[in-house]
Amino acid sequence: MSPQDLPARVREVRARIAQAAAAAGRSPHSITLLAVGKAQPLELLEAAAACAVSDFGESYLQEGLDKIVALPDRALTWHFIGRIQANKTRPIAEAFAWVHAVDRLKVAERLSAQRPLHAPALNVCLQVNVADEASKGGVAAGELPALAASVAALPRLALRGLMCIPPQETDPQRQRAWFARLRTLKDDLNAAGGRLDTLSMGMSGDFEAAILEGSTMVRLGTALFGERPANELVQSPST
Repeated sequence: MSPQDLPARVREVRARIAQAAAAAGRSPHSITLLAVGKAQPLELLEAAAACAVSDFGESYLQEGLDKIVALPDRALTWHFIGRIQANKTRPIAEAFAWVHAVDRLKVAERLSAQRPLHAPALNVCLQVNVADEASKGGVAAGELPALAASVAALPRLALRGLMCIPPQETDPQRQRAWFARLRTLKDDLNAAGGRLDTLSMGMSGDFEAAILEGSTMVRLGTALFGERPANELVQSPST
């Protein structure tokens, strides 16, 4: 995809978000479009920013740090959405505004301790393994209340919500069932005194189903930028 194609793609994606929001009886303004730039060239992110896309998600740490430096616009908000190694929390705590895949108290404690004092609190979402898949990160549903309580008590962090990467499904009803699980978990935490306002759920193949189940942030890469370049470097998601 060329940067010249981005305006039409952004309009198409926003129209799909608005249509799904209308079907759910929601305002499209309640849903944040998080542009996932993993392995995409910088000029595509620049073109997206020119189309008023303000939130960008990165899975590879060094790539994300390089893009933050190259796009220093203060109006942009950067989200780290990849797996987190405990020994790489400092640059994440220093450079990003959001972290979406916290699933261990050790990682949360390090992010809290390493968040600069001059910076606002680091927004955090806890990743939940909604299908108990061994190949994916995330806290088990039964362990979520204890982790949420511990993370909410940490200084320099703001526990905002929950995130998931459900199994790939093609049937919209099955897609919705996984997202409904995460929404229920959020509702249960709030009923017990939590103050969560974010559901980071829905990617290019299922974001409409996620919106129908209450998603407030959809993480879109392919739907926005097209397929990742064929020469994408093979990296660990935590690098």
